[in-house]
Amino acid sequence: MGTAVRILSFLLLQLFLTEPALPGNVLVWPTEHSHWINMKVILEALYSRGHNVTLLLYSASQQVNSTSHFNTEIFQVPFSQESLPNLFNEMSYFWLNESPSLSTLQFILKMRDLIKKGIVFSKQVCDGVLRNEELLDRLRQSHFGVLLSDPMFPCSELVADKLGIPFIYTLRFSFGSSLERLCGQLPAPASYVPAIPSQHTDTMGFQLRLKNFMSYLSYDLLFNEWSFSNWDSYYREITGRPTSLCEMMGKAEIWLIRTYWDFEFPRPYLPNFQFVGGLHCRPAKALPEDMEEFAQSSGDHGIVVLTFGSMIKNLTREKANLIASALGQIPQKVLWRYSGETPETLAPNTRLYNWIPQNDLLGHPKTRAFITHGGTNGIYEAIYHGIPMVGIPMFGDQPDNMVHMKAKGAAVVVNFNTMTSQDLVDALNTVINNPTYKESAMKLSRIHHDQPVKPLDTAVFWIEFVMRHKGAKHLRPAAHNLTWYQYHCLDVIAFLLVCILTSMIITYKCCIFSFRKCFKRSLKKSKRE
Repeated sequence: MGTAVRILSFLLLQLFLTEPALPGNVLVWPTEHSHWINMKVILEALYSRGHNVTLLLYSASQQVNSTSHFNTEIFQVPFSQESLPNLFNEMSYFWLNESPSLSTLQFILKMRDLIKKGIVFSKQVCDGVLRNEELLDRLRQSHFGVLLSDPMFPCSELVADKLGIPFIYTLRFSFGSSLERLCGQLPAPASYVPAIPSQHTDTMGFQLRLKNFMSYLSYDLLFNEWSFSNWDSYYREITGRPTSLCEMMGKAEIWLIRTYWDFEFPRPYLPNFQFVGGLHCRPAKALPEDMEEFAQSSGDHGIVVLTFGSMIKNLTREKANLIASALGQIPQKVLWRYSGETPETLAPNTRLYNWIPQNDLLGHPKTRAFITHGGTNGIYEAIYHGIPMVGIPMFGDQPDNMVHMKAKGAAVVVNFNTMTSQDLVDALNTVINNPTYKESAMKLSRIHHDQPVKPLDTAVFWIEFVMRHKGAKHLRPAAHNLTWYQYHCLDVIAFLLVCILTSMIITYKCCIFSFRKCFKRSLKKSKRE
């Protein structure tokens, strides 16, 4: 009886101390591909807690047909659903096949061209909402408590401003960390916080610190040029007041960063920045019957999982044959997510799949290694299950992500553009047969699991916190109210330098005056003598 009373008392205490999750209305400004995969996990959790989730989707979005039980508000845009993959495919083809052979000038010019195409597409999406008063009125009538968005796709700030509601960001990083540093005011000392995607660690000698400093400076100039020439005037036009893209983004209540200290190097952060890396990870489920049979047929050698993410579904024939040839030289069985033409060198130990349950495979006891392009979602599933990695990064944050894993001893990195079959074989044999890689991966896994609150619960808590309190202004640093020279105390330094210089001049003048007085007295005295 005593035990039962204690259990009942504990449950009642939990009931009274736990903040109730009052149902609210959540508006979502989603993005595509892996960003959507991560965001959807948060939305599922919010839905399970009784919140009404509404996706604000443009008519060409790839999420239109995969919204599950969420509400949707679909607005029209002047391009088709087929044109969106064309833009992504052009970008991925450039990174994979064109960029390695281009000069720096050619690379910059091609990147500017792709960015311009992306801006045209983005503004058409923005106009579909912000110039649609009927849609905005309908959204206002829904009385949303918060807007959740990914800042890699502009204009969610303007939607929140039009509706008069707070907004929250969820992201991995922005190029050069410009959004977090310049708009979110996240401190980033160039002496030990590596610029993304510089591929540096937090240990830098003088040359690397110089390079890191110049990288930050270059990214800031590029971001300001991109913002000033393309978006600031648009934001002023929509709001009808003097403002800028960065000023509007700085009003985000909470920044949910999709990493954690198992991945990140130690660095300063702010109270409205919450690290929720791995929120999508979960214990492994049973594999489909055919995959389980294939995995069990590997014996003691185990299996290797290979995927290049949601965007890269096929490769050139030469590259696919190179990879297939390497996979055929290892004793493990390989499950490869690949939708392209079957490689001519495909060996019996390798099977191709249009889709694989990646998390469940990485959590399978037979899995020995994970060959990955370095996407954050896949890396975190490998960390969650303690699987060492072979990284073949291609673009975006992938090279930087794999530098983190290599520095922490959980991965070997291979250059996608220059690798040979033997390079890939050697990398696989290293991570599989050298126990230090498995030990490092398990250490990261233990760090990830040893958190006071699960990452997904943290994300949900802060979203509900903002809804309950109609914002989180008390967590917003005063740095947002300072100019760049005030933030860096350049005005204070200038004032002190003026004071020191003035003191030096006065002291110098006094010394000269005293010297002359003394010299004249000595001269008169010598003449009298």
